[in-house]
Amino acid sequence: MELTPEQKDIKNAAREFAEGEMMEIARELDEKQQFDERLWQKAADLGFLGVFVDEKYGGAGLGYLEHSLICEEFARIDCGIAHAITSTFFGTQLISLIGTEEQKLKYLSSVCKGEAKMGVAITEPDAGSDVSSVKTTAKKTDSGYVVSGNKTFITNANRADFLIVLCITNPEAKKKYDRFSTIIVETDRPGYEASKLKNKLSIRCSDTGEVAFKDVEVPKDNLLGKEGRGFYNIMEFLNRSRLEAAGLGIGTAQGALEKAINHVRKRKQFGAPLADSPIVQTKIAEMATLVEAGRSFLYSTSAKVDRGELDHALIAMTKWYAAEIAVKVSDEAIQLHGGYGILEEYDVSHYWRDAKVLEIFEGTKEVEKLIIGRSLLGR
Repeated sequence: MELTPEQKDIKNAAREFAEGEMMEIARELDEKQQFDERLWQKAADLGFLGVFVDEKYGGAGLGYLEHSLICEEFARIDCGIAHAITSTFFGTQLISLIGTEEQKLKYLSSVCKGEAKMGVAITEPDAGSDVSSVKTTAKKTDSGYVVSGNKTFITNANRADFLIVLCITNPEAKKKYDRFSTIIVETDRPGYEASKLKNKLSIRCSDTGEVAFKDVEVPKDNLLGKEGRGFYNIMEFLNRSRLEAAGLGIGTAQGALEKAINHVRKRKQFGAPLADSPIVQTKIAEMATLVEAGRSFLYSTSAKVDRGELDHALIAMTKWYAAEIAVKVSDEAIQLHGGYGILEEYDVSHYWRDAKVLEIFEGTKEVEKLIIGRSLLGR
């Protein structure tokens, strides 16, 4: 599909920012497992945060396609930095969908302007792909709720100013899926504790942590959506947030492809550049075709969501495929580098490391395939 002039400008601006601000410090941040918050602030100043959020609430009033373009260009340089930036408004999709007017004004504006960071707390030690096994509770009080439980693999556990937490509010509900609600929990409330998960394979500079809610009291106004609709809220959220993961996948694949092309043009073996080898040429052709197909998939699906055409199976296909080609293309990029591919100084191995997590978070590739199969077969 053809991008509009405005969309091309957004894509070019994101590329310019990524190349100018991320490239020189990406490997240092990856090695130190730290993020430079100045990058987030600059991204906010340039209007890259939550572009799909309505202008009334601090966003740019654009769409998920524009957001996908930004994710792609950021991840082309470094997926870890890209994730550290885009994750700060991870959850604005849900607030935009079901939040009250007061919640939208309070939370969306501050996040889009770079005044606050957020996250979404779903996963628990015994509840990963099986979201309905979440055990964190939110017991009702006269003034609100008391949240108790533990979460793990939570992005921005140590950075966020508030989290959207999936928890049990209606344990007596007959249907298992009707027991959950989504509640906003500010991280400065007494009883909130977080610790950082270190030495990850992927997105090392992005904060991932464990969270303990030790009888955290929140007011009733922090309920996001209706009681008993939490599970369904999260499913609707994932149907939009998976496009972000797909954008990161396409950007990661594109970055790895460019590294491979640059290397085989320069590297000589058997008296000639690797680029002269028919085997290398076919590998590059296959890699480029996968990336272009994935990009078309991403743009088309994002545009459909912007038109209100929400196809759960199509979104799952897009995320699964984008993550898979990110792994495949980055793997081939390392292979084309030979022994140099496993050396960090050649700046290519991180693409594979970062790509791998894309097949896991936002729904594993196995879960994505289940969504697709059940949708097509009416199960």
